[in-house]
Amino acid sequence: MKIALIGYGKMGHAIEALATERGHKVVCTIDNNTEMADREAVMRQADVAIEFTTPATVVANIRHCFAVGVPVVSGTTGWNADYAAVAYECRCCGGRLFTASNFSIGMNIMFSLNERLADIMAARDGYTVSLSETHHIHKLDAPSGTALVLQSAIRQRIPEQEAPIESIREGEVPGIHTVRYDSEVDTITLTHEAHSRKGLALGALLAAEYLVKAEPGVYTMKDLLSV
Repeated sequence: MKIALIGYGKMGHAIEALATERGHKVVCTIDNNTEMADREAVMRQADVAIEFTTPATVVANIRHCFAVGVPVVSGTTGWNADYAAVAYECRCCGGRLFTASNFSIGMNIMFSLNERLADIMAARDGYTVSLSETHHIHKLDAPSGTALVLQSAIRQRIPEQEAPIESIREGEVPGIHTVRYDSEVDTITLTHEAHSRKGLALGALLAAEYLVKAEPGVYTMKDLLSV
């Protein structure tokens, strides 16, 4: 599989290293608008683009992939307001788009556990639910997209709960997400802690491998994991 990497920071480097281990080839790396224009011809040769950039640039990056006919996997968060429009454009142009708030397989298992726990707790009185997320100081959006997914699932099932999120930015923490139910008699916690970016890189590559074989459309981790 030939990959164009859009965004060549720590996440991009992690994906590149793991892609090589899995027998794939990174044909170009793009880290700004100038490089996007200069490397368009090479980018068109890619089987898929993997995009991890910023909320300010992600929409333009995805649209560029649509324009050059390259399927795109995006792990950038913080652009929920534009998602519906971009998904509509993807379907209209016959493109392929795979998005996720978090590509970690373990985190996506936690999403399912969070939904199940919220279903159970919806019938229980006396508990107050809250969330916390901790990330490295370079992360631009807060709360994290992952925490917002967890919060949304809880609010859908327990509408009377506000489920506030505490966001912490410190050091080089890859990511810690906790859902906490407190009562007078006990506390129930559900936590996922990433040890490195490798889990995210692996999930992004699995998504890319899935997308290159998929029909035109918009996909998420639920499609990949069939959950």
